[in-house]
Amino acid sequence: MTDWEAVGRHIAAVTGRAFAPRTHSSVGGGCINSTAILSDGTRDYFVKCNDAARLDMFEAEADGLAGLAAAGAVRVPEAICWGIAGGASYLVLERLDLDGYSDRRERAGAEMGRRLAALHRSVGQTFGWRRDNYIGATPQPNPASGDWATFFRDYRLGYQLALAARNGHARALAAGGERLLAGIGALIDHGPVPSLLHGDLWTGNLGYLPDGTPAVFDPAVYYGDREADLAMSELFGGFGRDFYAAYREAWPLDPGYGTRKTLYNLYHILNHLNLFGGGYLGQASGMIDRLLAEIR
Repeated sequence: MTDWEAVGRHIAAVTGRAFAPRTHSSVGGGCINSTAILSDGTRDYFVKCNDAARLDMFEAEADGLAGLAAAGAVRVPEAICWGIAGGASYLVLERLDLDGYSDRRERAGAEMGRRLAALHRSVGQTFGWRRDNYIGATPQPNPASGDWATFFRDYRLGYQLALAARNGHARALAAGGERLLAGIGALIDHGPVPSLLHGDLWTGNLGYLPDGTPAVFDPAVYYGDREADLAMSELFGGFGRDFYAAYREAWPLDPGYGTRKTLYNLYHILNHLNLFGGGYLGQASGMIDRLLAEIR
């Protein structure tokens, strides 16, 4: 159980302002962490909690938020502090008001499209990231690589396929997965630059401040093909036409995106298979078959 008084002392030490928690109210919606609003009656913070062994996941999240903030393109909550208290790990975040702009989401969606294009223009020297992190609760390796096809083959699809095999899905996925990995260069042949990515861009990780400013959170940051963020945004829907129109106006997409988005979203479907079980096996197999048809 989280020691909220210890968390409050950590907040006070980091911010330089006294903070004695009076209330902590549970917040629903997460499937990996427990979440709460911690308040002293004047200031509120959003706090994520998990087992003590999960501290590295929170450290990686704080690092990713800092990377996104440094780009200056999209609003993110500030990571205040993180640690272990009462045998639980925690991450304290700035609490953002993300509930007040539902009546003007189309205009806000266009603004998010422009800001995402600006984020993607933050370019690194190599693909990968300065540290490994997580996609959901799954480790996400990020070694530096000068070749995107190799990076995506080895540290995205290959990693998830190997994990799926260990989880008992080798018979269903191994043959097609191996063929797809071997032929991936035929699909990734457009020479993308290493763009700064959110990495887990679905509508559950996007909100809007009362003035319409878009804000993103729960990142899985790395430098990769910008199309990977766009693909993820389409996987579960909800971003809207104005978002895509504004993005394409700011930075048109390359031919072949329609096929590559299936490739990039296979990574996330495999991750869902590994996190949540066999309900995603048929979808993953079907995506592999469609991609193999493109490289025969």
